[in-house]
This record gives sequence, structure tokens and C-alpha cells, in this order.
Amino acid sequence: MGQHMEGLSEEKQMKDKKKLGLIVNPIAGMGGKVGLKGSDGKEIIARAKQLGAQPESPKRTVDALSRLVHFKERIELFTYPYDMGEEEAIVCGFDPMVIGKIKKGKTTDEDTKKAANDILRLGVDLLLFAGGDGTARDVYSVIGDRLPVLGIPSGVKVHSAVYGASPKKAGDLSALYLTGKSSEVRLKEAEVMDIDEKYFRKNMLSAKLFGYLKIPFAKRMVQSAKAGGCAGGKQALNTIAADVINNMEEDYLYIIGPGTTTKTVMDNLGLGNTLLGVDAIYNRELMGSDLNESQLLELLKGKKAKIVVSIIGSQGYIFGRGNQQISAEVIEIVGRENIFVLATMEKITTLKGAPLLVDTGDTKVDKILSGYMQVISGLGERIMLKVDS
Repeated sequence: MGQHMEGLSEEKQMKDKKKLGLIVNPIAGMGGKVGLKGSDGKEIIARAKQLGAQPESPKRTVDALSRLVHFKERIELFTYPYDMGEEEAIVCGFDPMVIGKIKKGKTTDEDTKKAANDILRLGVDLLLFAGGDGTARDVYSVIGDRLPVLGIPSGVKVHSAVYGASPKKAGDLSALYLTGKSSEVRLKEAEVMDIDEKYFRKNMLSAKLFGYLKIPFAKRMVQSAKAGGCAGGKQALNTIAADVINNMEEDYLYIIGPGTTTKTVMDNLGLGNTLLGVDAIYNRELMGSDLNESQLLELLKGKKAKIVVSIIGSQGYIFGRGNQQISAEVIEIVGRENIFVLATMEKITTLKGAPLLVDTGDTKVDKILSGYMQVISGLGERIMLKVDS
């Protein structure tokens, strides 16, 4: 069990240690693999559970905290009860100081806000939180710019720039910041973005800037805010689509990821498209729209397959952001050699030389995807880009 604030001696609380706050949104990301495009609202969570969704945040929090274990004796970790941080901290060998009260298994955004407020009053050196864009909004509404924070990416959308590039990199960056061991780490303001999930589920994207959080920053350890409107001109998209279509093979299932680039492929085939979901075609006929992980796994049975995805502008992710339906298990079945990445040169330039990124939640699959990968940038045009996990 973690320590509770009641009864702690003043001497113990005043020890010269770095104070780390931890907040876990245990339901963040549950809508991803089941194709619900988010986890906001009780109805969506209930639906996700009906579809067999499993919590993502606890595991990702453990991945992050595991990078801090080697100097845990120098950290006072303050967190909320149960799966809002206590359980994850104990799994990693911490002896957390547990504050606040919640109803286990029934947490809400109000619990996140209360936790942020309680941790703010403790004057921690850094607040580490696990969740998605909705969680970042909740933290921002309480913290503002009064405290350094860093997000462990655990949501479906994750458009905001306040997150580590992966859970492990969030942990590594937290360690560097708290120990002061790297001169490359500095504080900077980062965007808190979110989209309206109601519109998102209707195939419409409506993003909004809500404010800025102060985060530790080191090059390539945090993700950028998702860039909008950088897919490229219509002609450039059509040439990419023509290349994909010209090279389609018979008797292969093609899993088509979300985005305007992949939508152009579907448009040129004359097939219906889920702009923000995952579709599948077989011999140029639509096999399924807005598919979740389990539906993809069912379609893959007995079939050879290929995956077609695009790059998220500025961020560089090809897996793990907004397309969690194409899970590590799906990727492993299809195979790295059967993955096609599409991007216009305009979108590639938004990366400013940074590598493509993957964050599937499976270390083995992330390593398989790492290395150089061919990107289709036009009709007969290819560019080799590095993929980093």
C-alpha cells in the first residue's frame, strides 16, 4: 500500500528530495482499438467496455515510471488512490504518498481536476500525467502556467504538444529534468489542443487551441502539436493515390488508415471512405468501413494483407496516434514488408528532418517497425525516411 498523508512526520515530508506529482486518467485511450475515436463521456466508456476495450493508461504509466526507478530514493511521489496513480507507482517499486479520495472504477474529469489542484498546492517540482487531449485540458484548467507538467501519451487523439514522444521518453525526460543532468532540457510553453469528439465521430475534424502548459523540453523527446491543412495539393495527392492503385495486388486485403491522403486513394477507387476511421478493401471492393481492431483481426483470417497509412503532419507518427485500431497485433500479422506509408513532400517538410514515429504500445513491434522505411511521395516517387520508436 502507498503511504497516506495523514500521520506522516514533518521530518519525512521535509527531506531534500525532488517532488513528483502523478495523475493517471485510467480510462484514457479505451476508445482507440475499438474504433470509438476517443474516451470522453460515460456513454462512450460504457460502449468501449461492451466492445471489450481494455485500459491503456495504467500500462503506459508503468512504462514511463520504469525509467525513473533507478533514482526513486531521491523522489517523493505524490499521487491519487488506486488506478489514478497509486497502483502504477507501487508496481514500479515506489512508495507513493497518496492524497485525495476517489470511487475506484468510477473516476471522472472532476477527479483529474481535484488531483491537479491538490498536487499544485503541494508545490511539486513536476507533474506527470497520463491521458489524452481531454486530460491535458483538465490539467491546464487547474494548473495554467504555475507548474511544470509533462504528459504520458495514453489517449486516442493526442493532438497536444505537452506529451512525451512515447511513454518511455516521457519517463526519460522527467528523469533528466528532475536530476538536472542534461543541459539540453529547458522549460517551454506547449500547446494544449483538443477536438470535438461528437464531430470527430461524424467524420468531421474540429480542433481548437485551449492554452499552453509549461513543459520540460528536449529535442525529439516530446511530440509536436498536430499540424492541420498540410496534406498537400490535390494534384500531389492524386499522384500518390495513382501509385498505390497501380500497384495493388489481387487477393490482398488492404487496410486503409485515416486521413486526407489515404482518403484520396479511396476516392480514386470510387469507394466510400471513413476519413477519421479505418476501412478495408479486397480486390478493389469495400469489405468494411470504420473498423475496430477485432473486426480487422477477423477480416485478416486466411488472407494476405497490406496496410496503407499516412504521416501525421509535424508530429511524424505513422502508428499509435488516431489509428490504434491498426494495433500491434494487426501489424505483426500483416508484416513490416507489407506496410505502405504515404506523404506529400509538403507534409514531409513539416517534420524538419525528424524521424517518423511509432508508439503501438508493444515494444517488440515498435522495434520491428524501426529503421528506414520507404515513403510513397508521388507517382513512381519514393523517399527513405527513418522510423524511430
